[in-house]
Amino acid sequence: MSTIALTILDHFLTVAGVVLALFAFARLFSERRQPGNTVAWLMGIVLIPYVAVPLFLLVGGRKIRRLMKRKSKVVPVVAGVVGCQSAASATPTAQTVSSISECPVIGCNDLRLLTTGEEAYAALEQGIRGAKHSIHITTFILGRDDTGRRIVRMLAEKAKEGVKVRLLLDAVGCLFSSRGFVDPIRKAGGEVSVFMPVLPFFSLRNSANLRNHRKLAIFDQHTAFIGGHNLAREYLGPTPLKKRWRDFGAMVSGPSATLLNDVFLADWSFATEQPMKGLRAEALPSAVRQEGDAEVQVVVSGPDCAGDALYEGIISMVQEAKQSIVIVTPYFIPDEVLYRSLIVKARAGCDVTIVVPEKSNHPVTDYARRHFLRELQGAGADVRLFGPGMMHSKGVIVDDRLGLLGSANLDLRSLFVNFEVGLFVYSRPDVLAMRAWAAGLIAHSKPSPVRRKALGFGHTVLEECCRLLAPLL
Repeated sequence: MSTIALTILDHFLTVAGVVLALFAFARLFSERRQPGNTVAWLMGIVLIPYVAVPLFLLVGGRKIRRLMKRKSKVVPVVAGVVGCQSAASATPTAQTVSSISECPVIGCNDLRLLTTGEEAYAALEQGIRGAKHSIHITTFILGRDDTGRRIVRMLAEKAKEGVKVRLLLDAVGCLFSSRGFVDPIRKAGGEVSVFMPVLPFFSLRNSANLRNHRKLAIFDQHTAFIGGHNLAREYLGPTPLKKRWRDFGAMVSGPSATLLNDVFLADWSFATEQPMKGLRAEALPSAVRQEGDAEVQVVVSGPDCAGDALYEGIISMVQEAKQSIVIVTPYFIPDEVLYRSLIVKARAGCDVTIVVPEKSNHPVTDYARRHFLRELQGAGADVRLFGPGMMHSKGVIVDDRLGLLGSANLDLRSLFVNFEVGLFVYSRPDVLAMRAWAAGLIAHSKPSPVRRKALGFGHTVLEECCRLLAPLL
């Protein structure tokens, strides 16, 4: 290649790099990001532009306005149920969440907690086998293992019986199980779709970064399986497994399950381009009925939501606490507001307990969490390390009167990037049951050793690097 050609190519690449960097800057500042997240990306774009700019354009997006406009919203009101309004709707957290998501606190539900992988699998299998009209499932991971195969086989059997089976798989989490592995469902008449494929990069319905982390299974529009369980043997199965992770979820029956079904339909409509009007036309009037005394509030967060209802609901829970805060999460990387709120509560005499696995399946997040946990310990919080084994449970309990369960971890990705779903629980018996579950985890945990700083120079450097990258994790 001649010198002139090389000069022209070099000039073209320089101009293209500047244009892409300016585009990245414009997109970065147009999004409502946490300051630490913005600074981290800015440093990368300025210091290592050839790496950071393509990476940001590939995975850096948070809220996508066009996606929010095109994606169907969750129906906030369940028609046909009389007397299911809850007095809990007047509490600060309920008002905070409903002001953003428009989903009210709804009573008349039955809530059953699932505290082991065997219980979760039994509840899921019972729901699948007992379904008469429809089975709607969305998951982040479908394992190519004995658990995944059993679930695929059961869904194929129900599809053959004429039950409407829809399975929505995240494109990244189910990269190796979204094709031939689920063909038995397709061949039996069921439907399988993939949420946000990675390619092509610049399509509205494609993204490498925006992942559907929601885990839902709704049966006959009336009973819903919700929590942190993926559909793989690490999370659940018919028989005990020594290396199975500790996870947490619930079965909820009643009007709130109808709302959760609408969450699924909105995701399904977006992924498949099937009109939401036609999907809602399948509604069963008999599905919306009173079941029990549980009072819950559906919360949905992600790029398809105008605000951050889940995050602001958690902030409200913490700020509302008077006696105790119990947080159970596999990954603990809070933003500055949540982190400082917990420190203030601990210093004010509130019993703050953080339960995390001693060693998670992501070592980088373990290093990134060290600073936050150490500072919380210094403020008087009780940090507990669960073990042996991995704990994948997610839950927040405040003053034995308010709880939260669902798919979201207490890290920046779950709070601000992923598509997530959860339930705020207001009925006292159910919150006390959640507190008893947390007490069982604490009994299998040990106090974290109090360390004023990381051990050794290498650990110090690694911890600080991971903390610097925390906004990007």
